[in-house]
Amino acid sequence: MSTATSSTLNSAAVRDSYRYCRKLAKNRARNFYYAFRLLNKAQRDGMCAVYAFMRHCDDLSDDPESTDRSLVRQSIAMWRMDLDSSLKGRMADNPIWPAFCDTVYRYSIPHRFFHEMIDGVMSDIEPRELETWDELYRYCYQVASVVGMTIIHIFGFESVRALLLAEKCGVAFQLTNILRDVREDADMGRVYLPREDLRRFGVSAEQLRLGLENDRFRSLMKFEAGRAWACYEESEPLSGLIEKKSRRSLWALREVYTRLLRQIEKSNYAVLEKRISVSRAAKMMLIWRAFLR
Repeated sequence: MSTATSSTLNSAAVRDSYRYCRKLAKNRARNFYYAFRLLNKAQRDGMCAVYAFMRHCDDLSDDPESTDRSLVRQSIAMWRMDLDSSLKGRMADNPIWPAFCDTVYRYSIPHRFFHEMIDGVMSDIEPRELETWDELYRYCYQVASVVGMTIIHIFGFESVRALLLAEKCGVAFQLTNILRDVREDADMGRVYLPREDLRRFGVSAEQLRLGLENDRFRSLMKFEAGRAWACYEESEPLSGLIEKKSRRSLWALREVYTRLLRQIEKSNYAVLEKRISVSRAAKMMLIWRAFLR
């Protein structure tokens, strides 16, 4: 069976596809897009193509117009089939595929990472609650660590240890997102904070949905933030294992996410009453600092 390669793709289709992915990333990537700007053009395009793939996956699982979960599962299953078909040279009908396939083969990204991303998206279709830290870690791995292990192929690395550290970095990023979005997720029936931890601190899923902040909730959040900080610390050496030209981008990404976690802490974990974020001005300042590094 034939397999696509960077050299066999139609150059005009690839060029148009990258243009589409760049536009999508600029409009929707938020934290990621600022860091993309610190890479060279080929790397930046590759990041936009991978982001477009991830964005489409997420949009399929969170489609507000679809109340039939079985149809959502079918759509994601079709997306998985389109992934396999496109990577084998038979481009499916979506403008991201030529750029995506060009990126995958240009940077030798293992195909299994994209299947694991889809597995993570599939797990979010139905309302869910996680029981243990191991389950939460596995979820973070599927939706974030595999993203990190994908993009370090674009960054460039030699030591396999970089993959292990990218896994930890992805978990740290996703835990930060989960802490920011506790109430929003709970409203959709998704409680990612482990039930074993909720019981330990005397917090119920209903409390999260109602937005009731108290000392027990803040103790729970402090505990989970500690797990995120531990993952940030473990992944710290990653910067030294990727190519020098990419280190500014990774530094900027980590700074945006660690700043977000600090702001959550500074607010005394008041995430149930408001959405905490890093301002655009602050992100631009971080990008400027990264550029000067």
